[in-house]
Amino acid sequence: MAQPSLGPATTRKDSAVPPPAKAGGGVVDTELYAADRKVYPRAVSGWFAAWRWALVWATQLVFYGTPWLAWNDRQAVLFDIVHRKFYIFGLVFWPQDVIYLTLLLIIAALSLFLFTAVAGRLWCGYACPQTVYTEIFMWIERVIEGDRNRRIQLDRRRWDARKLGLKTAKHAAWIAAALWTGFTFVGYVTPIRDLWGEVWRFSTGPWETFWILFYGFATYGNAGWMREQVCLYMCPYARFQSAMFDRDTLIITYDRERGEPRGARSRSAHRPDLGDCVNCGVCVQVCPTGIDIRDGLQYQCIGCAACIDGCNQVMDRVGSPRGLIRYSTQQAMEAKLTPLQTLQRAFRPRVLAYAGIVWAIIFASAIGLYLRIPLKVDVIRDRVAIAREVEGGQIENVYGLQIANTAESERNFEISAAGLPTLQLASDARLELGATSSRLVPVRLRVQPGAVAPGTHRIQFRVRALGVEGVDITEKSVFIVR
Repeated sequence: MAQPSLGPATTRKDSAVPPPAKAGGGVVDTELYAADRKVYPRAVSGWFAAWRWALVWATQLVFYGTPWLAWNDRQAVLFDIVHRKFYIFGLVFWPQDVIYLTLLLIIAALSLFLFTAVAGRLWCGYACPQTVYTEIFMWIERVIEGDRNRRIQLDRRRWDARKLGLKTAKHAAWIAAALWTGFTFVGYVTPIRDLWGEVWRFSTGPWETFWILFYGFATYGNAGWMREQVCLYMCPYARFQSAMFDRDTLIITYDRERGEPRGARSRSAHRPDLGDCVNCGVCVQVCPTGIDIRDGLQYQCIGCAACIDGCNQVMDRVGSPRGLIRYSTQQAMEAKLTPLQTLQRAFRPRVLAYAGIVWAIIFASAIGLYLRIPLKVDVIRDRVAIAREVEGGQIENVYGLQIANTAESERNFEISAAGLPTLQLASDARLELGATSSRLVPVRLRVQPGAVAPGTHRIQFRVRALGVEGVDITEKSVFIVR
């Protein structure tokens, strides 16, 4: 197997060719970006295509359906930025819970490293939003304009009533899908049922209107017009993927030893001088980025495996074994390893380390969520009146307790303090907080004169929910005596 080419060089058949240099060694204007010709991917069916569409359905059912689910008389998943609360089914996250967002991002990043080390660009080929929405938009295009050859012919013909009607219908369907996507996106931030009513009444606020149109425009532009350009020029993943590949990474490979030399032949003809590749070009026609996988792995390859399905169909028709293009590794191709040996080498130290770290973080996050107490307390000292003498010579310190009830039920709380002799609470010890609400509670603590030496002393505040076992938090602070 040839060394995979992950650099900027490409053998893409429809790429624009730069103009030749001027004679005489004069200065030549060089374009930083050469526009590619339009790619017309051919529809393909097969095992990998079925998996890709299964993930399209799964991801979009989750994306479009989740905001309509209800939980405890509210939207099940709602990122209420205005009130700084994130609702995810039975969990309510506050700004203080940013650690969970950090853990989620770490898990996502390490999972990407893990999947890439095992099987290349699985995320790009099957679950990336750019891939998913491009699949949806290409399906709409095929339904309205026809298959690959019909689309090519339609684009080449002059404008007439039929072409105008088909193009208008296609773009109308694209815009409708894009706007619904933008509406759903905003529905995760603004309650979607309220937003739906506002859309029908044309009374959406300026921010809701902006984000629906912005996200809709981005979906329409990326999936409808730019498509492979996003993967080739905008996404950074293609540029650094080679750092996560090694000789045992499963990648889409062309078996050059079996396929070369290429040549067309009938099914009944026996040509021992030719390899199994019939040079039909199907692998190029089905590729969404328009590359030829027979020239080796290129950074433009998104790992969708459409070329595998297309080639397998051709091999079935000509009576040759499947797998001329297949998932394999550089090591397996060179050493002619069996599929079982290739799979065994996938569980190498690098992969096991990624997997171990990912599962350790997932386990720790799950334990943290399970043990999470639905109460948050922050102690804020009054910096204006650090310590003062009140009636009877008592020494008083003033604090502010920011208490947040993160449960979705109303609760009564009791405040107490300990850590010094004669320390007592000189303000209300009990308060009532509504569901998922917070309040800044002023608290005054006093000690008897002469009971405590001058200086700074450690104390503890305790806030506990009455009648609820385990909802109890202790926070440290200091008491100052002059």
